[in-house]
Amino acid sequence: MDKEFGMPIEILLVEDNPGDARLTQEAFKEGKITNNLHVVQDGVEALAFLRKEGAYQNMPRPDIVLLDLNLPKKDGREVLSEMKQDLVLKRIPVVILTTSKAEEDILKTYNLHANCYVTKPVELEEFLAVIKSIENFWLTFVKLPPK
Repeated sequence: MDKEFGMPIEILLVEDNPGDARLTQEAFKEGKITNNLHVVQDGVEALAFLRKEGAYQNMPRPDIVLLDLNLPKKDGREVLSEMKQDLVLKRIPVVILTTSKAEEDILKTYNLHANCYVTKPVELEEFLAVIKSIENFWLTFVKLPPK
């Protein structure tokens, strides 16, 4: 995977709020980077996608994961913990994208080796700006690990 050669970036968005998922998809569509945004709605689906299990067996491994914390079935903290304990998945950068501003959540996710923690703004324009800044930083400047 190398952006210079036009390979699309594979992004996994783990988000149970359909409105936030739609806004994120729209923000990435308007971006300059060619990407494939895959969306799952809970932690169990996220791990199945990452491990290429069941319905996700033919899906590409993501280059980056945008992970909400408050998810049904298995929360984002558990997903992050399982990812970072997995020899294959632990190299995938994880951006926590959540409404939680709790210091406890921030500390816990960094202790679980999240790559960054972003609080979702409530205002639409600010939310879109946050998604664009994630795209600009993680998909333009950062050298992502090879697959």
